[in-house]
Amino acid sequence: MEYVQERVTTLHDLTDPVPSAPTDRASIVVPMTEREYAGLAPDRVLSELERVDPGQVVVPLRASTDRVGPFYDWLADYDLPLSVVWCNGPRLEELLDEHGLDGEFGKGRDVWLGIGQALDREYVVVHDADTKSYSRADVARLLYPLSQGYDFSKGYYARVENDRLYGRLFRLFFVPLVRALESERDAPVLRYLGAFRYALAGEFAATTGLAERLRTQRSWGLEVGTLGDAFEYAGFEGSTQVDLGTYEHDHRAVSGPTGLSDMSRHVAAALFRAVTDHGVDPDYDALPRRYREAAGSLVRGYELDAEFNGLEYDRTDELEQVETYATAIEPPGPDRRLPAWTDAPLSPARVAEAVEADLEAVR
Repeated sequence: MEYVQERVTTLHDLTDPVPSAPTDRASIVVPMTEREYAGLAPDRVLSELERVDPGQVVVPLRASTDRVGPFYDWLADYDLPLSVVWCNGPRLEELLDEHGLDGEFGKGRDVWLGIGQALDREYVVVHDADTKSYSRADVARLLYPLSQGYDFSKGYYARVENDRLYGRLFRLFFVPLVRALESERDAPVLRYLGAFRYALAGEFAATTGLAERLRTQRSWGLEVGTLGDAFEYAGFEGSTQVDLGTYEHDHRAVSGPTGLSDMSRHVAAALFRAVTDHGVDPDYDALPRRYREAAGSLVRGYELDAEFNGLEYDRTDELEQVETYATAIEPPGPDRRLPAWTDAPLSPARVAEAVEADLEAVR
């Protein structure tokens, strides 16, 4: 039985616990797009949340105008204290544009808008809606450390489905890239990032004090950027990670505009911004070679682990993915992070007014 502590406090699923947690003092942010409409996975998530008794459930929704009304009606059927944020509503977009905050759409932007509407509670929980194995225990597990004085709680879980290892972007790109950076320099932020067992998991909880200070990435770099800000605000002593068991998520192809290759560029940019913020200056010329070396060593271990467990493993495919992800190692370019709500040029209340007007027009 494994219960080793990492550099951040690590809570293990040893007894299938559902700890007592302050769910009534928490806002739960569940970003969705129109593809989630009436789906089996989001239905399970929302049905499980009905049993949690949360203080508030905020759904940042990105959808076309003709789909918002039906989506809102579907959400309203659940017995939840619900707040829907139409993230691409015309009045909201106009308001954001007036303050220089409109621009690239993505999951991070949606979560940022959702967090803004969640700050009137003591705690904020964020998780995805495409989790086929979701359990109400996840919210309690993420919140429990916060009720014990921690500021940040990150979920981790196993990604084993269809007799294969998944979590490819994390184990084939993020982990070896962090190790390659550590081979250049020993820095606290790198030790922090390397301590999380699934740094790219979308599930986390934070005190409102931390949540309102997150400088959110607009797109797929959200999870890494969150860790960078959590390091600055909470550090090792204020952070935990929590075992959420085994998760079943939707899977993405490597290629394509929303595939893992595209995501790797966002993840890399967010990682490089996070480490640069904390004094690490990557050597972009030498880093791809170091990354390939670290990834190759890990692939050898993954192959043996898969064989040990009777799982399928395609070493050639995994090494080809490493080569694809290596092309994402480059300077991050302009910083387009959204501001922390503590520094934003508009208030969550102004956002709420625009959202209400947008929803009234389509309901």
